[in-house]
Amino acid sequence: MPKSLKSMSLRVAAISIAATFVSIGPYLHYDREYRSAIDPSVIHGPITHPDLSHLPYIGDIPDFASIKDIKAKKTAFFDFLRPKIALENRRIQKERAFLESLRIGNVTKEQISYAERLAALYSYPLTDSGMSQQWLDEMLKRVNVLPEALVLTQAANESAWGTSRFATQANNLFGQWCYKTGCGIIPAKRGAGQKHEVKKFESVQESVHGYFMNVNRNRAYADLRDIRANLAKNNKDLLSVSTATELTHGLLAYSERGIAYVNDLRAMIRHNNAYWTQ
Repeated sequence: MPKSLKSMSLRVAAISIAATFVSIGPYLHYDREYRSAIDPSVIHGPITHPDLSHLPYIGDIPDFASIKDIKAKKTAFFDFLRPKIALENRRIQKERAFLESLRIGNVTKEQISYAERLAALYSYPLTDSGMSQQWLDEMLKRVNVLPEALVLTQAANESAWGTSRFATQANNLFGQWCYKTGCGIIPAKRGAGQKHEVKKFESVQESVHGYFMNVNRNRAYADLRDIRANLAKNNKDLLSVSTATELTHGLLAYSERGIAYVNDLRAMIRHNNAYWTQ
């Protein structure tokens, strides 16, 4: 599993180990505010979404190891996660619409209150001088969608298609770390002197939420957010497979394997092309 930030460039080397995982913040607020985002219209894909209730479950996750046919396992894994990814993207679209509605110098108390909550959630607090265009521009970089092809590929890579110990015992599909004793599962190959654990989530949805927030606010992935902002500026479809491929270049810091990890993700996206929304 990844998650130590060894030097791959001067920029990455400067990132503290604590930045590898950013806690998901007020998840209860998220859960309360955005349950209404669950809408069949946002659940999409080129393949049928089967009822997975026939599969045995290990906690919150189907027992994907019990599916012997590789294509059937991939289909089940992707279909299981698609609605959860769609929910996160719908949440983000609502948050972004709010930010885009703001007019600096002409905001209400209610808008400022909600902006402060988003600022805390995305680890970019307002300054004492209040809301500025610079703050808003940076928030718009952070508050944006991620293509399902990228999220599904990383989940498959990090969790061995939902069969890893961290997936089945901690609902952690993305190998995210935490640093408080007892916050997760201790990796078997944790190096001497290291304190991290693999974060334990209450649900798979919470794990997906944690991944989105990690990528969208952790300074380790500023490059990904820059790439995404440039694609948006050029009117590219941010949910497309081509965008997913482009965004992998912003994930060098996700694994100590660096460019080899990025190349693996790109190869997986190509190899599983039949499963993506075109």
